[in-house]
Amino acid sequence: MTRPFNFSAGPAVMPVEVLEQAAREMLDWNGTGMSVMEMSHRGKAFVSICEQAEADLRELLAVPANFKILFMQGGGLAENAIVPLNLSGGGAVDFVVTGSWSQKSFKEAGKYCATGLAANNEADGHTSIPPASGWRLRPDAAYVHLCSNETIHGVEFHELPDLAALGSQAPLVIDFSSHVASRPVDWSRVGLAFGGAQKNLGPAGLTLVVVREDLLGRALDICPSAFNYRTVANNASMFNTPPTYAIYMAGLTFQWLKRQGGVGAMEQRNIAKAALLYDFIDGSSFYVNKVQPSCRSRMNVPFFLRDESRNEAFLAGAQARGLLQLKGHKSVGGMRASLYNAMPMEGVQALVAYMREFEKEQA
Repeated sequence: MTRPFNFSAGPAVMPVEVLEQAAREMLDWNGTGMSVMEMSHRGKAFVSICEQAEADLRELLAVPANFKILFMQGGGLAENAIVPLNLSGGGAVDFVVTGSWSQKSFKEAGKYCATGLAANNEADGHTSIPPASGWRLRPDAAYVHLCSNETIHGVEFHELPDLAALGSQAPLVIDFSSHVASRPVDWSRVGLAFGGAQKNLGPAGLTLVVVREDLLGRALDICPSAFNYRTVANNASMFNTPPTYAIYMAGLTFQWLKRQGGVGAMEQRNIAKAALLYDFIDGSSFYVNKVQPSCRSRMNVPFFLRDESRNEAFLAGAQARGLLQLKGHKSVGGMRASLYNAMPMEGVQALVAYMREFEKEQA
């Protein structure tokens, strides 16, 4: 079966091999006579699935032994409350706002702690990353939060800041929802990383939290037990019923990633895919990307037709050619192509070919 190319920002494209394996195992996983959906989360069968998924993810992301991997629920949006409930102590937290998602994080955390803006790129339309040397970091901050890849505005930190070098002793918290597993993580600079799975790891329903052990046990009294990182860690992500099928699907995706050569190999593919699309856009007088080249996202490429009256015709033509979900987020308009790990180079090539064709037709 020939499948279209799905450029959705999330829930997003998944590897065909993973979907095919899940289909084969839907009614009977490994001879148990049960679907994974039907298993007890405390039974040996599912516990083995969960343990393997955690081990594979730890290997893929090179997560150090002093970090806990937690499988939770609620998505990245819920973590905007869960993180300050666990780490803020009700005190000061600094935020670097580079787009819609970090702005949401900043606003939500204000319900639980004293938020401060260390930096903000709103003045240039969220198209840059403010130099770390100019960040206003408070000495009493419990942590510093940033979104390392902004899905909507297409801004990515290609290198995480070294807070210690900036004179801050606060741990760095990153929302890496939309580029997790697309590149390595420098864990020496990170205290906690979180992300929804539905962009690069699997289906919606699973939230990944990777937290340094020394940050556990700081939760506010009002933090719900199911969202207390120490409680979740002490119960191996089984304090409440976890998102079992989403964990299973993510585990299959982790195994697929290992067969592709791991995160390092995927990073090189992602660099090549993004370069192909950005190079075409930059060489065109018909399309434009507004993000500064030094911080353009490899995963989410927003672009605009210089004549936006042609947007609907562009989208209709794309749909007819099997290039799906290219409409930009409603808050910014235009177009957006998400190039997650499961998007093959052939999909990007097909998109560029169509964009070139459409430009010639409209000339």
